Amino acid sequence: MNLKKYFIRALHRLQKGPGYTYKELLVWYCDNTNTHGPKRIIKEGPKKKLIWFFLTLLFASLVFWQWGILINTYLSYNVTSSLSIGFKTMKFPAVTVCNANPFKYSEVKHLLKELDRLIEAALERILQPTPGNSTENISPPLDLELWNQIPLVLIDEHDKDNPIILDIFESNQSLMDNQTTVGNQTTMGNETTGGNLTVCSHQGSDNCTYRNFTSAAQAVTEWYILQSTSILSKVPLQERIRMGYQAEDMILACLYGAEPCNYKNFTQIYHPDHGNCYIFNWGMDEEALNSSNPGAEFGLKLILDISQQDYIPYLSSAAGARLMLHQQKSFPFLKDQGIYAMAGTETSIGVLVDELERMGYPYSDCTMNGSDVPVKNLYSQYNTSYSIQACLRSCFQNHMTEICGCGHYMFPLPEGVNYCNNEDNPGWAYCYSSLRSSIRHRQICIDSCKETCNDTQYKMTISMADWPSEASEDWIFHILSYERDMSTNVTLDRNGIIKLNIYFQEYNYRTISESAATTIVWLLSSLGGQFGFWMGGSQKRAQARYPDAPPTVSELVEAHTNLGFQHEDGGALPRDEALPPEPGTPPPNYDSLRVQPLDILGPDSDAE
Repeated sequence: MNLKKYFIRALHRLQKGPGYTYKELLVWYCDNTNTHGPKRIIKEGPKKKLIWFFLTLLFASLVFWQWGILINTYLSYNVTSSLSIGFKTMKFPAVTVCNANPFKYSEVKHLLKELDRLIEAALERILQPTPGNSTENISPPLDLELWNQIPLVLIDEHDKDNPIILDIFESNQSLMDNQTTVGNQTTMGNETTGGNLTVCSHQGSDNCTYRNFTSAAQAVTEWYILQSTSILSKVPLQERIRMGYQAEDMILACLYGAEPCNYKNFTQIYHPDHGNCYIFNWGMDEEALNSSNPGAEFGLKLILDISQQDYIPYLSSAAGARLMLHQQKSFPFLKDQGIYAMAGTETSIGVLVDELERMGYPYSDCTMNGSDVPVKNLYSQYNTSYSIQACLRSCFQNHMTEICGCGHYMFPLPEGVNYCNNEDNPGWAYCYSSLRSSIRHRQICIDSCKETCNDTQYKMTISMADWPSEASEDWIFHILSYERDMSTNVTLDRNGIIKLNIYFQEYNYRTISESAATTIVWLLSSLGGQFGFWMGGSQKRAQARYPDAPPTVSELVEAHTNLGFQHEDGGALPRDEALPPEPGTPPPNYDSLRVQPLDILGPDSDAE
């Protein structure tokens, strides 16, 4: 009850105030403020009052203008970057190596047999052989079911207003004929160049999309990738791993610093673009290795065999090893960030680590671990850390499963969804092409995904030389063939052998860190400095103006209105009863330091 009365009294006191009018409070403030303008407005004459009022208003406006600039600068959350470079003991990067060709042709040939026959027949027609040289009449008839699902056509655009579309297998006539009839249209076969992919929402539909290529080689490769994707998506994962390149066949020799290693020190993952990939120093099952010295002798040395003679002829046109350096426990996106190592060469890679440390919200829209990103990370099934590449691909796959009803073969699958194929999803290629070219869906993914606040990138300095040399290739191939196949015959050649050297440079790290350019301490000090500069404020001690107790507000108001008013010093002592001054301490009397005249010195001094 007493507490309630106390709060009621406090509320009434706040509402009614201390009993002074606003005019009295304003006069008291102007008379006691440290700024010069308000004090002179109430004390000077009319003309000076007007001048001081104008100056005070002007400087007050400048203060508020400067305050606005300072507050906007603080709320912009700018950052300053600092750079440091040097050498220190660091974790050696994770190294992912893959074959540019995802599968051995000898293992997948039975799955791609009909597809290869189709592409060979299409190439014969594109190359326009004479009717006598064609092999179509000799070989068994073609199964055009795959072709009709995603046909490859030629478009003659000599007449821009009336382009003529020619399906390669539409007519049995050769493209070398002077005229080739397609429906009711006619085109000159020898004037047709390039190639186009036709993808439709369903077979026989007019709702189709054409992808143009300037070269028939590009069109054939893209068509083959789409068709093989549909075929391989129905193969179980373990079977696809078996059809790829195995670690014991691909990794011939390994050396890290002075310690030997082998294929058992690599972690195997299946990559949709490159098949079986092998990661050294991934840090999943064991602690990451450190490197404390620069130079090739303290790095990783590998000898690989890519078995180029077993490549799929129409799937991969590049030969070599695909490799990538990345952080531990991160997924390698080799298609976007990997590099090629050429067969028959020794490739040396000097590594410089770029560490970027960003400040989080509100200074930048970055994320620490992806927990605040609204996209489900499909790559979390690999137990890898968040990255913006994983987010963008997961976002695309989520959109595709929602719109197309199936997932693309190149990305991980959400739960309860199957990969797209021509049998179960006839219009998947059209849906995929439309989604891939959609700017709106692409922008949604870009806006949803965030960059990581702490990022590490590896800058590489690459040099190459022929390896092995002509003088040493015989004994090197003999030794490597015997170690892998236990055979005295040479089973390796220059077209499949690759040597890699990966090491830290003399300066192995470069750190770029961000810090806040403006802080709350900077803001408050700047606001106070601007106010003091423009308003002419100067701090004065209260004791200098009021040696005794300061007067009350009512006394100050009365003194201003009544010139005869005098402040009563009730607490001061009378003059006759005032305390005597405190005596000072006399200076010391050092007689020993005084110089005496010679005539008063004693006889002892003369004797000396």
